[in-house]
Amino acid sequence: MTLSPLLPWQQQDWVHLQRYIKQQRIPQALLISGKKGWGKQHLVNQFVYSLLCAKPQADGLACGHCHSCGLLSSETHPDYMVIKPDELGKSLTIDQIRNVIARLTLKPQYDGYRIVIVNPADAMNANAANAFLKCLEEPTERTVIILISEKTQALPATIVSRCQKMALTIPCRATLLVWLQHQQPDYSTSDIETLLDLAQNAPLLALQYATDETLSLRNTCFSSWMAIAERRIHPVIVAELWQKIPESPLIFWMTSWVIDMIKCIYQPGSQQLYNPDLSKSLQALAQQLELKALYKLYDLLLISRQRLQTPINKQCLLEEILIQWFQLNQCK
Repeated sequence: MTLSPLLPWQQQDWVHLQRYIKQQRIPQALLISGKKGWGKQHLVNQFVYSLLCAKPQADGLACGHCHSCGLLSSETHPDYMVIKPDELGKSLTIDQIRNVIARLTLKPQYDGYRIVIVNPADAMNANAANAFLKCLEEPTERTVIILISEKTQALPATIVSRCQKMALTIPCRATLLVWLQHQQPDYSTSDIETLLDLAQNAPLLALQYATDETLSLRNTCFSSWMAIAERRIHPVIVAELWQKIPESPLIFWMTSWVIDMIKCIYQPGSQQLYNPDLSKSLQALAQQLELKALYKLYDLLLISRQRLQTPINKQCLLEEILIQWFQLNQCK
């Protein structure tokens, strides 16, 4: 775990966490929530270093040089434990929780706190959550449990009720634009704006999009979307081509295009679009489509987002959406 500077939009949240330390009222269980890409883990790392550092600075940040900071950097600190899924998208299992419970029966090896991170906490399956409840109900000596989640509604109420809760401050867009432009100086201001729009103002997600060419992929998908509308390609062919693309961003992109078209019908020339860089094409489409049909497609997309949580056939899911989009344009 590396010690990196605080992110510019996290100052207010850091003051909140430092207040716990200054008042010597460290929560035994703290639930930190916020959208993906806001830097929850980054902020928690700072808090962990601060709690375990032998010589913290005046602003509460860790020194980065003491023995404890060195152990954290090399991921060998005996009083720091992380519970996370073995694979991305998998659940946290009861065996993982039992392993931590067994370790917590031992005394901390140093005089400071012992810290357990659960990320993402909402990945616990039912059995794991029930077992983990024991940690919260019977906390051990000098132990701080930090749960990180972007889906707190998926956590059992029994767990949430036993935690102090901290929702991250919504980042200021102007601050995010400056930071992202500094990270990606080769991108134009309009591209930076578009990246933030695509990431729904989640700066770390926008940075990921900049480095993995998500913007280019989204533009390619929109070209296919337009080709279906113009009946230049069959929707089943596009669904097959989109098989290798993660379905979550795909559904979001299509949903944002439909929302923008609905906005264009209600307010032609609207500036409050998810995809301002595509406004010309979206407005042209909106002028030719029925509002009722767009709402029907929007409903299907919302249902499809829920279906992503189930073992559904991705090809069939995409075909259903794209065929409805194709038929909607046949009526214009």
